[in-house]
Amino acid sequence: MVCNPDENSKDLLTNASKPKNEAGLAPLLLTVLELVRQLMEAQVIRRMEQELLSESELEQSSESLQKLEEQILNLCQVFEIDPAELNVNLGEFGTLLPSPGSYYPGETSTQGSVLELLDRLLNTGIVVDGEVDIGLAQLNLIHAKLRLVLTSKPI
Repeated sequence: MVCNPDENSKDLLTNASKPKNEAGLAPLLLTVLELVRQLMEAQVIRRMEQELLSESELEQSSESLQKLEEQILNLCQVFEIDPAELNVNLGEFGTLLPSPGSYYPGETSTQGSVLELLDRLLNTGIVVDGEVDIGLAQLNLIHAKLRLVLTSKPI
């Protein structure tokens, strides 16, 4: 899938009155896309090292990841965003993305990132189960039940 935004879409994602280094919707969306891309890349590396991918699957995965990276870089160019700035510092939690070359799937890095945490959770799997009741005047009006299984392995 190729995405070629026109000039009008640029106005929707960035605020023309802001200097280009200020936060906007485009850098946030591109950062999330890069997080997902790196997460998929980590899972491909894990499966490759476990010899769970055929040569054709590995080749297809590699080609797809490369095309996705090219599209993200293309969008960075369109929206005048430095790809090195696609990250979010979460304070005590670290950063959303690891710094280049600081994380390899299956190895512990010196600086934790959300990507590393998500990669580990996907690799080992996690189950979240919970209930929330929202009410007013001691009357439960909304009951939400959550059951989430997060894993990269078939269930």
